[in-house]
Amino acid sequence: MQIEKKDIRSLSKDQLRDFFTSNEDKSFRGNQVYEWLWSKGAHSFDDMTNLSKATRTMLEENFVINHIKVDTMQRSADGTVKNAVRLHDGLVVESVLIPTNTRTTACVSSQVGCSLDCNFCATARLKRMRNLEPAEIYDQVIAIDKESRLYYNHPLSNIVFMGMGEPLMNYNNVLKAIDMIVSPEGLGMSPKRITLSTSGVPKMIKKLADDEVKFKLAVSLHSAIDDIRSRIMPFSKNFPLADLRESLEYWYAKTKSKITYEYVVWKDINDNKVSIDALVKFCKYVPCKVNLIEYNPIDDGEFQQASAESINAYINALESNGIVAKVRRSRGKDIDAACGQLANKEV
Repeated sequence: MQIEKKDIRSLSKDQLRDFFTSNEDKSFRGNQVYEWLWSKGAHSFDDMTNLSKATRTMLEENFVINHIKVDTMQRSADGTVKNAVRLHDGLVVESVLIPTNTRTTACVSSQVGCSLDCNFCATARLKRMRNLEPAEIYDQVIAIDKESRLYYNHPLSNIVFMGMGEPLMNYNNVLKAIDMIVSPEGLGMSPKRITLSTSGVPKMIKKLADDEVKFKLAVSLHSAIDDIRSRIMPFSKNFPLADLRESLEYWYAKTKSKITYEYVVWKDINDNKVSIDALVKFCKYVPCKVNLIEYNPIDDGEFQQASAESINAYINALESNGIVAKVRRSRGKDIDAACGQLANKEV
């Protein structure tokens, strides 16, 4: 029976150094391999040209490099790029490059499918197959960075975890991926340019605060009324708004970092004055801003885009109460560039 080889990128630098010393080689070889894997993005051991053939053969005999492969890439008329990313086991996730005049943003996935049941979201119709490994998340970012340089002549400037999956349900792997993204041995990106978007898991939001993360936090809110929110996002019955509010107050007390609320307005669901007033009240608990998102319908069901008048009513109410609010227009409509549902917007 053949033993499945371990992905070498699951090893820390110290573990790589230990591997070489245990095989009667110099420990600094571990440093060289680590650099090839992360800074240089080697896809195979043969890429590691400063290692001897014997060393590369030894690595090949013991490990694999489970790199992602961009299976298909689509470019929208507005410049948005959607990648269908094939993983080593054949499963597929999506990532998106979203350009503006001043920056390019990567929207990345954290799970294959999703374990939550947001009724408006295309990804929620796919059952969760598995969590992504840190290297699989990191690879999505590297691929989009290359596309940004190729098509827009500058490196990737921002990252949002708004793709397939709930990042806080894959907590450890997501944080490990972010650690490598911000590390000088990885991409060296500032954590302030990274936003993690969650559907709102209070216990895990508090854990983020306790772990003193430096990246930004966004919450898919969509309603500040429990009954309406649970209709939109049934899982939220287990996480009532009172608990979410407490966790966000805890987050801000620990981090002093403002929250971004992602908020879609739907016709005949939350396009009314009661919903507007509830959102204004909720926004006053913690310093925040609101992104009102243009909805991309996934079928002819109950979730349909609200009128411009309804959006303007939200904007006027929020701004008159001193709350920053912006409307985010849908991007990449001609290629259906939606990671989950919320990724296809200008960020």
